[in-house]
Amino acid sequence: MKWQYEDRATHGKFSIHIGDPGLRGKGLLDGSQEMVNTIVFNAEEEQRVTIDQISYRMPAGAVLPLVANQSFSFEAPEKLIAWQFNRDFYCIVDHDAEVGCVGFLFYGIRHPFFIQPSPEERCCLLMLKSQCIEDMQVRDKIQGEMLRTVLKRLIIQVTRIARQQAEEYREQGSDRMDIIRKFNLLLEVHYRSQHEVQFYAQSMNKSPKTLANLFGLCNYPSPSELIRRRILLEAKRYLYFTDKSAKEVAEELGFASTAHFSRWFKAGTGMNFSESKVWHEKKAISIGGSRA
Repeated sequence: MKWQYEDRATHGKFSIHIGDPGLRGKGLLDGSQEMVNTIVFNAEEEQRVTIDQISYRMPAGAVLPLVANQSFSFEAPEKLIAWQFNRDFYCIVDHDAEVGCVGFLFYGIRHPFFIQPSPEERCCLLMLKSQCIEDMQVRDKIQGEMLRTVLKRLIIQVTRIARQQAEEYREQGSDRMDIIRKFNLLLEVHYRSQHEVQFYAQSMNKSPKTLANLFGLCNYPSPSELIRRRILLEAKRYLYFTDKSAKEVAEELGFASTAHFSRWFKAGTGMNFSESKVWHEKKAISIGGSRA
């Protein structure tokens, strides 16, 4: 079942899915989807989730945050609880001072980020689910604000659980981690046009060496490696979910030439973009044929 609130004046949308077999994410590359973030709670047994064509094991009782540009599907969506909201309902970037989740819970380094609440914390999430359903059914002038309050509590609760479980937060503290969160957010905004660490370091009034040292202290990949991974992730999304050519993808991702992009993509995957596209199409046909 799906309950949805929509504010026609602001275009804000918020929904909760409980046992909804239609729960899935199609990403944003076709230009037809809107910016919707998702928090999924697997209150039952372990199941598989496929994110951007890669399958993962989602543990029983786990929470999984997903962002708008991710394509995802679940093995058994009818056994899940999920909250979805768009930017017009609640912007996590504009309200980061309130919830502190950007660059960690959403748009962070971990992909995917499975969070494991305790039994008591799971009870709290279930209470928030019940409160959300209750508020969905009360149609009055403050319904939107009531639902925003529930959503904010949900994000804060999940962020707190995630920070308690994250070794880097326990060892390095919030100040250092806030620098990393800021880097992650800047990367998400600028990765298409800015491929060098120098840009991000200057934007944060840091030196590239300072950033590299900080990421090393937290046992994270270097900033340059994170930039490379983010661009490669987006290139693979174009490969999997669009018909764009290598030339078009190179332009989308800020490469000076198709040849440069092809060499870069091959260094990261073992095949150039065109070869990978042919291989992926043949694999899809093979899987479809075997299922038939």
